[in-house]
Amino acid sequence: MPRINLFRKIAIILIAMLIPIAALYYLSNRTSTEVLRDELDRSNTSKLDFFQSQVNANIDSISYWPNLLIHDPDISELRDSPAPIGPYLDLEAITLVKRIQQKLSTQQSSINWKSSLYIYSPKLERVVTDNDAVRYDDAELKRRMKMGWQVKPSGSGIEGEYEFSLLTTSPFSAFNNPDKANLIIEVRFDSKNIVGMLDNFKSDSRRDPFFYKEGVGLIYNSSADRTLAKELVAMLERKSLMHASNQTLSLEGKKYLVNTMWSDTTQWYLIDYIPYSDVVGPIVKSNVLFYCAVASLLVMGCVLAYLLYAQVQIPMKKLVQSFQRLKQEDYSVRLVPKGNGEFSYVFMRFNSMVEQIQELFDKVYMEKIHVREAKLKQLQSQINPHFFYNCFSFISSMAKLENYKAIVAMSQNLSSYYRYTTRQERDFVKLSEELDFVTSYLEIQRLRMSRLTFEVELPSWLRHLEIPPLLVQPLVENAVKHGVEEKAGEAAIRLTVAEEGGFVRIRVTDNGKGMTEPALRSLREKLQRPMDESMGCGLWNVNQRLLLRYGEEAGMTIASSEPGGLEVALFWPAKPQVGMGGTAGMAGRSGALGAAEMEGTA
Repeated sequence: MPRINLFRKIAIILIAMLIPIAALYYLSNRTSTEVLRDELDRSNTSKLDFFQSQVNANIDSISYWPNLLIHDPDISELRDSPAPIGPYLDLEAITLVKRIQQKLSTQQSSINWKSSLYIYSPKLERVVTDNDAVRYDDAELKRRMKMGWQVKPSGSGIEGEYEFSLLTTSPFSAFNNPDKANLIIEVRFDSKNIVGMLDNFKSDSRRDPFFYKEGVGLIYNSSADRTLAKELVAMLERKSLMHASNQTLSLEGKKYLVNTMWSDTTQWYLIDYIPYSDVVGPIVKSNVLFYCAVASLLVMGCVLAYLLYAQVQIPMKKLVQSFQRLKQEDYSVRLVPKGNGEFSYVFMRFNSMVEQIQELFDKVYMEKIHVREAKLKQLQSQINPHFFYNCFSFISSMAKLENYKAIVAMSQNLSSYYRYTTRQERDFVKLSEELDFVTSYLEIQRLRMSRLTFEVELPSWLRHLEIPPLLVQPLVENAVKHGVEEKAGEAAIRLTVAEEGGFVRIRVTDNGKGMTEPALRSLREKLQRPMDESMGCGLWNVNQRLLLRYGEEAGMTIASSEPGGLEVALFWPAKPQVGMGGTAGMAGRSGALGAAEMEGTA
């Protein structure tokens, strides 16, 4: 499972903190919006109801005028006046009409609405208004005789302007039979009165009220959006929502809060609408500001988290990784300090510490190399004194016997032996030189022990292989001293060099007395332990030198040989050799070795 870095952790914590806050704010805001909507609906309904009552009060007041006028004495006198003789009214009738006109004018001025009163007298065949008394069309009047308020478009021809009229008869029972009526009273008012009230109602709010009656039309306020009003009315009629008090309509992707109210007095609907955005606009703005603040807080928190991550966790992670590399002995690791902060100081101190550790390890390593070289020199020096006394004893014996040829051969081979062993300043010698030295040693032993024969096999391509000096001689010496010398009869030693499976192998085989299997196991175990006083240093030295020079892949094997003695083999990984020429020289040397062997065998 991938590890979560510090930046992600802080970001997750910020999000986990802000989500509940935003959720609670959303729920609280939603509740507040619903409460506001309910309160707004109640307020709109209350205001519409109050406005409707004002309109109805004015209309009701006008509706009462005919009943009041009927009981006026002058109008009652007009009702009972006899028909005029001739086309003109007499003075008494004219005086009565003047009084009635004054009362009509006074009555019309009793309210703020502009209205008109008409008194039709069938007997006088006149219609009396506040400023005139003229004849009227009786047929046209009877055609207009209908109960309740009548509405018709005004004569101006302007859309939304209507004329309201109400007719009353005296007696009232003659309404359906106008021929029996004594008086007919008509009151009229223009829709401009309602428009004025709508304008006053709209002036103190964001409202846009209008009146609507199916089959008649709409009465707008002065600044109404008539197209929008028509569309809202059409939607209300289509969805049968006209009688609903409060509803929300969506028109062309925009929402509206619509309130409707029916008037029993005028038989019209009072409709008011407010754009939903006007109501919730401040709330939406507040929401936007809140969510922007939350988003800004989240962004700033993430920036702060990133700065903390970049300036603390990343340097700390680099420091931990560098310590891990240092633990794995990678002393080349370095940290690049940036800026002048605390981590820059830590990085510089870390680099200084690693440099000091590296210098210390370099010194220790060099000391270890020097100790190893000294140990190699010491191991090599232990090989030389083993057989010197016997050589001098042989020379002394041959001198007494006056065998000068044997003395010369011993001296020459011993000289070659000394010359090779005294050149120990070299760390490596060619394999051909090492085998020449071994041949000189075997010649010395053959002079002492005439029954000894030996054979040396060196492939030409391994002639220039470099090996540590005095590596093979101890094996041959052990074969002579502990093998063939302690067994009577023919003594034979065979030395072979080969490359097998990527390893160089040097085998020394003898036909000496050999060793039992338990003795072999004991010898192998001793080679793996530090040298003690109970074991010789020859084989142990060679094995240690191989391990020091070539590592754990090198080593020594000891086993019984087919002739009955032992076979000791050295092996180490083969490496490409440079300058492997000189095949002819090697062939000459092999011939010389063969000649020496033939001579020894004879």
